[in-house]
Amino acid sequence: MKITLELYGASRDFSENDYLEFNLHEKASINDLRNEIIKYLNKNFKDNKNFIKVVNSSTFCSEKNEIISDNYKITKNQKIGIIPPIGGG
Repeated sequence: MKITLELYGASRDFSENDYLEFNLHEKASINDLRNEIIKYLNKNFKDNKNFIKVVNSSTFCSEKNEIISDNYKITKNQKIGIIPPIGGG
């Protein structure tokens, strides 16, 4: 399945575009997608621990703008957003 990952906040530094694309196996979970993102970051940003921390602490949302958990099953080609935590002072 083709997943378009829409990048928001700090995750926009992962690409020159505002999205990344991944091919996942059928019925992959958000946790599987999270692992694929980390593989991409390790390959393209040489184990950037800050980027990996962003991915591990992020929430994901569906095309319907609903927060989805790590065990959510992806059943079709779709767009999924990654929502990093927002910090402030």
